[in-house]
Amino acid sequence: MGRAALARRVGACEQSLQAMIMELFDRIAALIAGSERDLDSIERTLTDGYAHALSLQAERQRLEKRLTEVAQELQTGDPDAKTLELSRLAERLGGNADELLELRGHLSDLRRHADEIRAA
Repeated sequence: MGRAALARRVGACEQSLQAMIMELFDRIAALIAGSERDLDSIERTLTDGYAHALSLQAERQRLEKRLTEVAQELQTGDPDAKTLELSRLAERLGGNADELLELRGHLSDLRRHADEIRAA
């Protein structure tokens, strides 16, 4: 598989993940705003959200490891290509951190909502 094909596949995966996280955020918002107090649905959504958070944390570790590897190899091979890869890795790492922070905020809101339902 060539670089262009790989880049297209990575782009498609990133779009799919973005769609999935947006669907999760929408589901969380609907559960909080809705009059239905379905704790089973809330707990399933929390579980899905926590699983996605763990996935983001694992991706973060892989990105950090690769960033370190590329930085250590910067003096060998094609420095322009490695600089470009470092830039892309840093960008993905920043996006990952933002997404994880936002997800944790939504999950905290949903957990509080579940606690309020239980207390009522």
